[in-house]
Amino acid sequence: MLKTLAILTGGGDCPGLNAVIRGVVRSAIGLHGWRVIGIEDGFEGLINTPRWRELDLNAVRGILSRGGTIIGTSNRGNPFAYPVEKNGKVELTDISDRVLDNFRKLGADVLIAVGGDGTLRIAQGLFEKGLPVIGVPKTIDNDLQATDVTFGYRTAVAIVTEALDRLHSTAESHHRVMVVEVMGRDAGWIALESGIAGSADAILIPEIPFSMSDLCQTIKNRAARGSRFSIVVVAEGASADGEKVLLKTAGENLGVERRGGSGHRVGDALADCLDMETRVVTLGHLQRGGSPTPYDRILASRFGVKAVELIAAGRYGEMVSLKGRNVVGVTIASAVANINRVDPQGELVTTAQHLGIMVSRNPNQ
Repeated sequence: MLKTLAILTGGGDCPGLNAVIRGVVRSAIGLHGWRVIGIEDGFEGLINTPRWRELDLNAVRGILSRGGTIIGTSNRGNPFAYPVEKNGKVELTDISDRVLDNFRKLGADVLIAVGGDGTLRIAQGLFEKGLPVIGVPKTIDNDLQATDVTFGYRTAVAIVTEALDRLHSTAESHHRVMVVEVMGRDAGWIALESGIAGSADAILIPEIPFSMSDLCQTIKNRAARGSRFSIVVVAEGASADGEKVLLKTAGENLGVERRGGSGHRVGDALADCLDMETRVVTLGHLQRGGSPTPYDRILASRFGVKAVELIAAGRYGEMVSLKGRNVVGVTIASAVANINRVDPQGELVTTAQHLGIMVSRNPNQ
């Protein structure tokens, strides 16, 4: 008989994480009488002495609308590649057996891992080593396969759209080009949808390499038609002619490639080719913070409840997923097999181009 569920949130924080935790706790306790504990700070909470807290009904009261996560998170702590100092050098070491031992010491029966691609890959690895695991997809980038959408994404798009609305007035007043860098290392969903909703003039995404000469010409053409300002939305993973911008390589950053800086590179290039003032705004972690939208509160709550349903059915190794109008279970392995990228020939890109927006290429090409 199941008695105790453990839940952790891994990777970057995201609006809706607390709604998932609340959904799990209220469903597990209310329907089954199970105990729920929260592992603190992602998998880091299982690396050394386990760090956890009791999650009863009082613990989740009033958290539905709160951003972040009450149990903390971390984008470090991969137990299959954990940095360990050996002979004065830091080496990435597999300490997953230690994590399994620490989990057993907690007396928990199953782990609910809430996170993106990295967190779910770790969860799949632990499942393959015998740990009962249920996955819940979380990423504002919306880049996880096997689910139509992830919670947190709609909130991020709303935040970026509001920022673009505000930047329009200052750009128009000063006759400037505003370059807005948004999150999206491998997938350009946030840039594309917020760019359409926020009336951007150009959208640069990782899926379609862009040409700086095309971008310059697009803005010059707008100026010739009397538009004395432009808004350019740049996903952090966008690249000019396939050259990605790295802040740190995987070797420099303990196995995790860190991208960013595309906005400033684009801004510098535009300042050189245009007779217009150019400013760069990097929204960064503003996209992650704050209260989730009603859509994300509902979706995250549904995901939390479905995770408990999968546990009750003994369907370990599965991840909750939105398919059409229904939340279902799919294998974690299928969810992390490929990244969910924007289709360069898809309807969303075509819509933007037909609206006259340059999407990495000149809309007239």
